[in-house]
Amino acid sequence: MHYYQHNIGDYRKDTSHLTLLEHGIYRQLLDSYYLDELPLCNDLAKLMRSHSVRSADEQQALQNVLTDFFELTESGYIHKRCDEIIAQYHGKSAKARASANARWGNKHKGSKRKQSEGNANALQTQSEGNANHKPITKNHKPSVGNAKIELPAWLPEKNWQEWLEYRRSSKKPMSDLAKTKFLNQLQAFVSQGYDPIKLLDTAIASSWTTVYAREDAKKTASTGANLMKGVTYART
Repeated sequence: MHYYQHNIGDYRKDTSHLTLLEHGIYRQLLDSYYLDELPLCNDLAKLMRSHSVRSADEQQALQNVLTDFFELTESGYIHKRCDEIIAQYHGKSAKARASANARWGNKHKGSKRKQSEGNANALQTQSEGNANHKPITKNHKPSVGNAKIELPAWLPEKNWQEWLEYRRSSKKPMSDLAKTKFLNQLQAFVSQGYDPIKLLDTAIASSWTTVYAREDAKKTASTGANLMKGVTYART
């Protein structure tokens, strides 16, 4: 696909928590998804290289966007809404060509036949313009398994359950894979000296779907190191 409709209202509503850097990366990923009509590469090194993601801030922004808007599968990072739009695109294209052929029949040949095919493609493009593009999945409910998550010592069960309940009430529950990746991300922040409880509380109060490294949530470097001493995150 070389064209897709961008609904500004829906996009702003679903991405108000993103930084300008994350906005740029998200739009780049969407363009690649629609242009290639394939899931994004699940090899992060290749994905970063293909989108010129170099600095640590850019790498973190990429990870945040993938966590918020994409689902990791064996085929790569998928985006359900993008897949729906691509399927509609090909379905309408096929219907438009069939309609044009039935209308003109076999009596128009040569240049007129080519013209009818051009009309069919134009009809498809016009029809596609009426489809709403919503970059964030609205009706997709990720599967949430029952696997028990063993929490690291620095994260109280109470705060973890508050976070999961907040995500469920926001209609964005976390799959088991998302929980694992989120805890790994949170663990990285803790090792840098951030208070995980403050990060979670700030994210909930700000209606974010993930946590961000904020200076008001940072402890001393030694505190973060002590929290991480002897702690290994595991999933059972």
